[in-house]
Amino acid sequence: MCSLRGLPDVAASLEAFDLLTLMSPSAEPPDWHVFSHTRHLRLVFNDISVPTPGLIAPDAMMLQAVLDFGRDSVASRPMLIHCWAGISRSSAAAYIIACDRNPGFENDIADELRRRSAVVTPNKWMVQLADDLLGRRGVMADAIARIGRGADAFDGAPYRLPLAWPLASSNGEEESHAADALARGQVRMDAGSTQAG
Repeated sequence: MCSLRGLPDVAASLEAFDLLTLMSPSAEPPDWHVFSHTRHLRLVFNDISVPTPGLIAPDAMMLQAVLDFGRDSVASRPMLIHCWAGISRSSAAAYIIACDRNPGFENDIADELRRRSAVVTPNKWMVQLADDLLGRRGVMADAIARIGRGADAFDGAPYRLPLAWPLASSNGEEESHAADALARGQVRMDAGSTQAG
C-alpha cells in the first residue's frame, strides 16, 4: 500500500503487478501507461465516513468491485493498492481483501495492519460495507474500531500486508523486520506472492 506520491517508486520496484487505485474525483490522475501493471481497477470516491452533501461516498457496488478485484488476482503477481495519502482508503481495501480470503482472522489482520503502519486509519464506511457484503456480523467493523485512529500524518510510508493467514511465526518475524526497515526508508517496496503492497 502506498500514497499517490509514493506510487512511482513502489511501482518501479515491481516487474508486474495488479493495481488498485482509490482516488477522489478532483485528484489529477498520473499517466497510468508508465506503470507495468497487468490489471488496473480505478474507483473514484471521496474519503468520507459519513454522508456529506456534494461528495461521493463509497457504496456497496464499489466495495463489491474491490472484493472481485482481490478474488481475481493471481497468487504469483503482487497487488499494489494506493489512494491519495496511503492512509485511509488503501488500508481499508487491503484489510477487506485480506479478511475476504481469511474468515475468522479479522482481529489478527487488524492488529497486523496497525503493527505495519502507525498512521493508517482505514475508512470505516468501506469496512462496514464490506462487513455487510461478507456477512461478518460487525466483526470487521469492530476490529477496525478497536485499533483506532492512526497517528496524524500527511502521507503514509509504503508498507505491506500479508494476504495469507495464519502467519507462520518465522515468516511473520521476517515480514516484521522487512516492514520495519521499509518504514524507516531503508529498503524499497517489494511485494511477495501472498502480499498486497
